[in-house]
Amino acid sequence: MVIIDIETGDYEIDKNGLHASNSVNERHPNARLFGIRIGYNVAASLGAVMDWCKIKVRLF
Repeated sequence: MVIIDIETGDYEIDKNGLHASNSVNERHPNARLFGIRIGYNVAASLGAVMDWCKIKVRLF
């Protein structure tokens, strides 16, 4: 997961989103955070299967 402080742009990457968000919160108390699982469309799934997100990169 990648957790991003939306105000500063600081981020943390960890397999566990809770660990990553705690790490960012230690550096920026009361931070507003955004999290997403890298390579997937969603961060978590309840009773369903998560699919890989195919990312298309366009070079000019």
